[in-house]
Amino acid sequence: MSELQQIPWALVAPILVVQFILMIVALIDLKRIYATNGPKWIWLILILISGILGSIAYFIVGRRQA
Repeated sequence: MSELQQIPWALVAPILVVQFILMIVALIDLKRIYATNGPKWIWLILILISGILGSIAYFIVGRRQA
C-alpha cells in the first residue's frame, strides 16, 4: 500500500486521462470508419493492448485516406 502513496499522482493522472480519452476516440473512429489499412481486428487489439502508442499508430497509419 505504501508503494501507491509514493507514485506522483499529479504527474501520472493527466497522462492516464489523455491515454483513456485517446483510446476511446480511436475505438469510436475504428467502429465508424469503412476501411482501414489492414484488418480492423488487428487495430482493435493494438489499440486495446498498446494504450497510447497503439492509438497514435492507428491515427497515423491505420486510417485509410480516401
